[in-house]
Amino acid sequence: MNKKLQTVIKGSAVALAIMLTTGCAAELQSQVDALNARVDTLASDVARAQSAADAAGASSSEARQMSSGAQSTANQALNAANQAQACCDGTNEKMDRMFQKGMSK
Repeated sequence: MNKKLQTVIKGSAVALAIMLTTGCAAELQSQVDALNARVDTLASDVARAQSAADAAGASSSEARQMSSGAQSTANQALNAANQAQACCDGTNEKMDRMFQKGMSK
């Protein structure tokens, strides 16, 4: 009977070991599945962040182009204003000379 009891105990131990291994594997698979879901979520978040960064880069480039155009327009306006001032100064000098000639006669 002692041998039968030992055989039953050994068989039970093997069965218990198999059940624990199967249970651990199921637990591990559950954790792997949860981790895969998190990785998928993170990949989606990264893709959205990259898309937002690309859009911001495009907006920045467009703003830079608009700024360059505005600077060019401002430079043209300054040049026109300087030319107008030079013309005005020349006209004032001519008028001053005309008045001085008229006064000296």
